[in-house]
Amino acid sequence: MTGSGGNLSSNQSSVSHQAPKILLAKPGLVSAGKFNRGGPDDDSAAHRPRLPSVGSLNLLSDTWDFLTDRFLPFLTDNTDFTVVGVIGPPGVGKSTIMNEIYGFDASLPGTLPPFAIETEETRAMAKHCTVGIEPRVSSERIILLDTQPVFSPSVLAEMIRPDGSSTIPIISGESLSAELAHELLSIQLGVLLASICHIILVVSDGVHDASMWQLMSTVDLLKHGIPDPSSLTLSHPQSSEKENRDRILDSGGEYMADPVFVHTKLCTEDLAPCNLVQLKKALTQFFCSPSFVRSENHNTAKESQVSAVSSNVQSAGRESEFLKLFLIPSRNKDDSLKPQYESHISALWNLRDQVLSKRGPSFSRTVSERDWVKNSAKIWEIIRNSSIIVDYCRTLQSSGMFRR
Repeated sequence: MTGSGGNLSSNQSSVSHQAPKILLAKPGLVSAGKFNRGGPDDDSAAHRPRLPSVGSLNLLSDTWDFLTDRFLPFLTDNTDFTVVGVIGPPGVGKSTIMNEIYGFDASLPGTLPPFAIETEETRAMAKHCTVGIEPRVSSERIILLDTQPVFSPSVLAEMIRPDGSSTIPIISGESLSAELAHELLSIQLGVLLASICHIILVVSDGVHDASMWQLMSTVDLLKHGIPDPSSLTLSHPQSSEKENRDRILDSGGEYMADPVFVHTKLCTEDLAPCNLVQLKKALTQFFCSPSFVRSENHNTAKESQVSAVSSNVQSAGRESEFLKLFLIPSRNKDDSLKPQYESHISALWNLRDQVLSKRGPSFSRTVSERDWVKNSAKIWEIIRNSSIIVDYCRTLQSSGMFRR
C-alpha cells in the first residue's frame, strides 16, 4: 500500500487480490490503497475544500460547480426511479443510513460500503467523511444522494482563507466571509435537495437540537421560483426569474420533496412513548407550512407509522400523518445486553423499509434518469443565481451576525 516499505513489485499480485472494490466505480478509477480525498502535496490544500478522490462520482467540484459527466454513465433512460437525499450535521450517521437504504451487506468480503462512514481516525482528527454530493444508484433504480455535513467546523476550516474570506464563490463578484458563505452553502444544499429529490432525510443529533428544523424552515422560506427536474421551464434558459415563478404557479405550485425527520444517537429515556408524543407535537407545530403538510393523501397507511416505537402511539393530529418522524437509538456494543424500546439496528431497518415503501411526490412531468441529472445541474445554477437567496445574504450581512 501507499507509504509502506519493502519490495512493492513482489507485493502487487497479493494487493490486487485483496484490494476492496468500491461499489459503482468503474475498473481503473480507483487505485488500491488510495481512498484519501486530495493529496498532502497540494500547495493550496490548506485554503480550499478537499478534492474528491480519483474514483469519486461527486456531483460538485471544489468550486461548487455541478458535475454530471462522472455519474451520467451509470444512469439510463428509465423513467421509474426514486431520488432520496440526506442532509444533517456531522457525525449523526447520514452515510450509515444511506448505506442501509442502499442495501449494503457488510458481511460480504472484499467490498467497501457505497458511502464512506466515519472512523475512529476521522473522529479523532475532527474531519468529515463526505465532501460535496456523493451519488449512488441501486439495482432497484433508487438514486441516493449523500451530502457533506452542514454546520460543520471542519467544512468551515477548509473553506476559510487567512483573511477570513471564503474560497468558494457564493455570489458572483462579491467576496463573502467564510462564516456567511458556510451558512449560505447549507441553505443552497437544502434548497437543491428539496428541488430534485422525491424524499429528503433530515437528520438531527439527539432530541434537543432544533438546528435542522430551523434550516428546513429557511429552505421553505427561500425556495421560490425553483422548478423540479422535469419542468418545461428548464427548456427556456433565457427566461427571467419572475417568468419562471409565474410558470410554476400556473402549473400548480412549488415542488417540494417529502421531508423525513430522523433523530439519531438517542438514549433509552428519549425513546419513551411520552417523549415521542411531545416531539411529534413540537414537529407538527413547527412545520405548519403547506409545503410540508400536504393536503392530498398520496401515502399509504403503512407509511404513516413513525417507527416501531411509535406504532402504538396515537397521532398528535391530522397534520402529523404527513410528517414522518423516526428515532434512532445510540449504537450499543451489544444491543441484547440492555433492555430497550428498540435497538439501533432494528430502528435502521424500520427506517429503511419505510423509506423504500414510501411514495414521495411526483415530478410535474415524466423524466428519465439521465435528463434528471442534466436538469439538476440547471436547477443548481438557478439556485446559485436566485435573487431571493441573494437578498437573504445581504440581510445577513447587514445584521452584524457575520463579519464583512
